[in-house]
Amino acid sequence: MMSFAQWGNALYAGDKSYKIVPRRKLFVGVAAALVAVSLVLLAVFGLNRSIEFTGGSQFDVAHVAEQTESVASTAVASTGLASDVKVTKVGSDGIRVQTASLNSKDTATVRQALAEAYSVDDTDVQSSSIGPSWGSSVTQKALQSLVIFLALVALLMTVYFRSWTMAASALLALVHDMAVTLAVFVITQVEVSPATIIGFLTILGYSLYDTVVVFDKVRELTSDLTEQKRYTFAEYVNLAVNQTMVRSINTSVVAILPVAAILVIAWLLLGTGTLTDISLALFVGMVAGTYSSIFIASPLLVMFEDRKKRVKEHNAIVASSRGVQGKGDEAEAESTPVRVAPIRPGKRLSNAHQPSRKKKSQ
Repeated sequence: MMSFAQWGNALYAGDKSYKIVPRRKLFVGVAAALVAVSLVLLAVFGLNRSIEFTGGSQFDVAHVAEQTESVASTAVASTGLASDVKVTKVGSDGIRVQTASLNSKDTATVRQALAEAYSVDDTDVQSSSIGPSWGSSVTQKALQSLVIFLALVALLMTVYFRSWTMAASALLALVHDMAVTLAVFVITQVEVSPATIIGFLTILGYSLYDTVVVFDKVRELTSDLTEQKRYTFAEYVNLAVNQTMVRSINTSVVAILPVAAILVIAWLLLGTGTLTDISLALFVGMVAGTYSSIFIASPLLVMFEDRKKRVKEHNAIVASSRGVQGKGDEAEAESTPVRVAPIRPGKRLSNAHQPSRKKKSQ
């Protein structure tokens, strides 16, 4: 059994290759299905938006002897001032209660009821109120940030790679990452707060960075594509994905481990809502971003490029040179093992092979 380093060397040299691009229809189809399912879940169940988005009143009860959520629900219901009450545990001795917007008098009544229910001082119950207009403003700014981010990404990648197909592939991969992350929040019903939006934009940047690394290797390998007749564009892209796979895995593991630690601590020790929103967004987004840069962005790039006349003609030339007639590029890559990059690690030559230094004339 080869070590991780040997496995990475074999992938880079082409001795070992995973057929990711040849199976692009499968991976892209699965991604499209995930996006569709995510949209259905979002439409049916919706997101659990925090009070910053919906507006309302919030009460934080500290130093409680027992974190029983039903006590808070009963106390608020006894006042007759709010019917829709959301209660969550905070840390090891805190309770958070969220209700519809209340005026100053009703807020004082609810504070008193919570203090009596949990047998704490009035000073241990803190209240705050957020108006609906502020919540709608936060939602609008979040959507504007997302649109501006995607527009700048499309412009930057088009200029940097001089290819609209790479920009389109990267953006569609980001759509997959956003959909998967939203689906997890819908299923778990973890609150979506402004901190979640920050994490959301962060994971988009991470996913984009991973995709750019793969595309940079694709550009390097395909710079002289039409000057050779041995390999197709799809085969070079598959090589690029395999060559950068170890790097993507290493980078992802290093980034995900601390985020996973924060998520576990937040979920088990600090209570729902404390760091859970941003850590869950980062964790899911990083995993989805790593997957999409390998299994979605690169296959999509090949699908777009295969529609170009130049690539079609070159694929036909390569197939003809191999003696394959009537087969598409994908079928050819599936049926014929091709060593795309016969690379061997370099070795240091002896001192006798090193260039000699000329003596300076006196």
